Amino acid sequence: MKYRRLGRTGVQVSALGFGTMRLPRGKTEADVNEAESIEMIRFAIDQGVNYIDTAYVYHGGNSERIVGSALEGDYRSRVHIATKLPVWMVNETRDCDRLLDEQLTRLRCGHIDFYLLHCLQKKSWEKMRDIGVLEWAEKARSEGRIRHLGFSFHDDYDTFERIVDEHDWSVCQIQYNYLCEEVQAGTRGLQYAASKDLGVIVMEPLFGGTLACPPRPAQEIWDSVLDRYRPVDLALQWLWNRPEVATVLSGMNELSQVQENIASANRSGVGTLDTDAIELIRRVRDAYMQLSPIPCTKCGYCLPCPHGVNVPQNLELFNHATVLKGNSAVLCKNLYFAMPENERAAGCVECGTCEDHCPQHISIRQMLKEVDKTFR
Repeated sequence: MKYRRLGRTGVQVSALGFGTMRLPRGKTEADVNEAESIEMIRFAIDQGVNYIDTAYVYHGGNSERIVGSALEGDYRSRVHIATKLPVWMVNETRDCDRLLDEQLTRLRCGHIDFYLLHCLQKKSWEKMRDIGVLEWAEKARSEGRIRHLGFSFHDDYDTFERIVDEHDWSVCQIQYNYLCEEVQAGTRGLQYAASKDLGVIVMEPLFGGTLACPPRPAQEIWDSVLDRYRPVDLALQWLWNRPEVATVLSGMNELSQVQENIASANRSGVGTLDTDAIELIRRVRDAYMQLSPIPCTKCGYCLPCPHGVNVPQNLELFNHATVLKGNSAVLCKNLYFAMPENERAAGCVECGTCEDHCPQHISIRQMLKEVDKTFR
């Protein structure tokens, strides 16, 4: 396994981090296959992965609990745990204490190595700052309950720069991939954080799986080069090629994915991409940019909808229908009407709750109208 310096912390973290937002599951988010998940996590650690990322809300709280089970024995001492404070559930600092204590119990540990304020945006950052979360975090650090403070981010570049400048953070976690160089923090944010010696953790390296399952025009490009390049491997290598990136989180849900990504990480390095690979990525990027109209990563922050609409599934079907067309579009329409009636886009009452939580700032209400109109 290759290791990289995590900014000013000086910690050497594995190039590949294990993200636990998409563990193998059944019909619901909370229905996680615990045995399979533990096997995957432990296999990754045995192969040198030492950064495990989770959050209070992942899999209805089961992600933290399963990570805690996976790290029994000597596994805990071999990794750095990162988890997140759900800032939307915090109204005063005693909420922070309650949530952190619950997380420590779930994780079965005495301290959290990297504690991140989850999904910071302009309004949530101002709220957290004003209620004294930074002072609270310093106290928690002095008590030994957390070691490093950081934040995960979903807003525009200006907001990112402001947050970086308003505190002496240790790490930041940003969405970044070759389709999102100008989205949210983007390349400018990556470089700005690195210039401040923050450890940069990358999430959504495959843009919610979009880069792993290319639409036809992009797949045709890949088919012409499969003797040399693979979509997932090159998407990850593109990130590891950058010196500002410390670790790349992958939300893996099969052991084979863990094995493939570890093999990819073992080949990684700064400045390792050749000109052919860089040109290939440019071509694939151009193909994608001409296709998907909605930049949804299926993160699930828009859920639960107060009225039961399955927002990510509606947007995904719309994207697929728009990109794939033909018989595949007909299939998407059939899948739309196979959904329970209250989960379809037509069930939207335009309350706007989903838009308040959307990291991509998608105009969800308007897009749901387009979804229903498309499939009618």
